[in-house]
Amino acid sequence: MPDIVLTTLNAKYAHSAFGLRYLLANLGSLRDRATIAEFEISQRPIDILEVLLSLNPRIIGLGVYIWNIEPATRLIGDLKRIRPDITVILGGPEVSYETAGQPIVDLADYVITGEADFTFTDVCQQLMAGERPLNKIIPASLPRFEQLALPYHLYTDEDIAHRVIYVEASRGCPFTCEFCLSALYIPVRQAGLDAFLQEMDTLIKRGVRQFKFVDRTFNLNLHVGRAILEFFLDRQSPELFLHFEMIPDRLPDQLRTMIARFPPGMLQFEVGIQTFNEVVCDIISRRQDNEKAESNLNWLREHTGVHVHADLIVGLPGEDVTSFAAGFDRLVALHPQEIQVGMLKRLRGTPIIRHDVEWQMQYSPYSPYEILSTKLVDFSSMQRLRRFSRYWDLVANSGNFIESTPLIWGSSSPFWSFLEWSDWLFEQTQRTNGIALSQLSELLFRFLTEVHGKDPAEMAQPLWRDYQRGGRNDRPSYLRDYIHEPLPPRNVTSKSLPKRQARHSGTLD
Repeated sequence: MPDIVLTTLNAKYAHSAFGLRYLLANLGSLRDRATIAEFEISQRPIDILEVLLSLNPRIIGLGVYIWNIEPATRLIGDLKRIRPDITVILGGPEVSYETAGQPIVDLADYVITGEADFTFTDVCQQLMAGERPLNKIIPASLPRFEQLALPYHLYTDEDIAHRVIYVEASRGCPFTCEFCLSALYIPVRQAGLDAFLQEMDTLIKRGVRQFKFVDRTFNLNLHVGRAILEFFLDRQSPELFLHFEMIPDRLPDQLRTMIARFPPGMLQFEVGIQTFNEVVCDIISRRQDNEKAESNLNWLREHTGVHVHADLIVGLPGEDVTSFAAGFDRLVALHPQEIQVGMLKRLRGTPIIRHDVEWQMQYSPYSPYEILSTKLVDFSSMQRLRRFSRYWDLVANSGNFIESTPLIWGSSSPFWSFLEWSDWLFEQTQRTNGIALSQLSELLFRFLTEVHGKDPAEMAQPLWRDYQRGGRNDRPSYLRDYIHEPLPPRNVTSKSLPKRQARHSGTLD
């Protein structure tokens, strides 16, 4: 039986707990006395507790995040009722700041705040030697990245076959955006490049074909960015897929030349625009050259096969609906494959709270701590934007309506047109989830033809092509009067692409 169990509740089975693997890799002499036990938030805390108790550990280290704080609190509460002798050590971003008054902190024995890679080992060594740390809250010293033992050998064959493989070549962020925890981790620290690339080579040889980089600033360091791109370009294959987060206004010619050499579908860039409003950027201490960002996105779409996932945030201080609409339309005009419309969250420790009074920022006190209203956006309007976000994901981002989505706005404003569709859809369904794809398609057909008076025969063609794109071969009843040609052969693409990206390429497995 292990003395130390490292555990967490992942959002999904497909996710892997990257932080736990770092902790295990850096346990030193305690490595053989520890194990990882991963669970999902869909599991009942009482069932997770049963598994943990069956391992009979002396110490449990639990990773706490915004998505698992509530079930994790129940889990530790029940654990302490049954086995108060087991020492519980918490870590993770949700308990690294504002620990006072958190129920899960009150239940636990110790909390390590910050990057706990080395500090967790120190605490475990004390406990195993029969000593007790003096303080319950233990701040971790910022580790030097090049001194960390890399954890990639701890990905199992099952992980490689079924889970997201997270990797990182750097930690920290040089920017100070007040809504983001990464802004608190300065300076940026690089992994030893040779050692990192050697680990990536080993993963490829083990069969890994999809890599998700968690670096917040992949394209900050030109030398490192080029080296990583060149490494993967030399090992390209039809199955290889790389996800990077990219600073939107930094794309020098040296990186452009390298990126343009990648085949379509191999690269995905998550581009955090967040807002195009320069006044709002100033309020939240965000440095962003909007003209350069726009130019870079145009270049990516026109000259590369990169799949672009761009982010905007609803509810920032100083941003009203009209301002957000202008930014949204500006981003739509740049044609990223996906636009993630995210609601502002009040993450613990972030300095966004300094605007609470001036901008009347009201957040839910319950995870995920989303914005409820601001001085410029009342609760009712925020709810409309929340539904807009959800429906945009269901319709535009899903890839199920590639041809049909632009019909919603035509030559009008994408934001205001889609908001009208969003309001109408909610009026028809009174829900934002559990809408079957066939029902969503029929409702879109009705909206276009009944509400906007568009020609049914003309609207039926793109909806029919979208309907088939997902591999469906039935002819829905609402299209039968307008579709008479025989079913074409099913369009098949490589099974290597993530399904959502494959939809945006116009084909599906």
